[in-house]
Amino acid sequence: MVANLGKEQPPAARRGTRRRRPRRESALVWWVLFAAVAVAAWYLHSWRVALLGLLGWCLYEFLLVPTLCRVLTRQGAPCVERARGRLFACTRSHQHVKNDALWKLIGMRNPSRRRPGADEEGGTGVVVHSASVRGRLAPADRTLILLAGAGTIVTIAGTVYGFG
Repeated sequence: MVANLGKEQPPAARRGTRRRRPRRESALVWWVLFAAVAVAAWYLHSWRVALLGLLGWCLYEFLLVPTLCRVLTRQGAPCVERARGRLFACTRSHQHVKNDALWKLIGMRNPSRRRPGADEEGGTGVVVHSASVRGRLAPADRTLILLAGAGTIVTIAGTVYGFG
């Protein structure tokens, strides 16, 4: 074993450039749960249980799925920080961009935005992509958000139909 020889090492928290993130549950656990609800709906011949499973999947996609931020940075590369749910981003500035993209997805302008298209991220770097380009959702996110939205509408319609 070699002695330190008077060289100081940085503290353990500063050695690496990436911070350690807590481990998340496997997506397989959620899919097993959704499959169990689907089997229960089929076994019980209950469309209400199926609607409950569909609502659970929609909430999972909107709020709970472990995913990446994927907002384009000023230089054009997608952000690779983790986020929880397809509606959320990793930081406040990325969340503003994602909110604008979500409003744009339904064909409207974000009503809470003071200056549309304003670049919230500070910095002196060269802007390669404008805020409107950065605000585009990834195709997979766009598709799953639209499917989850349609599933939510179907669930609400099925619930209203079931009470009638």
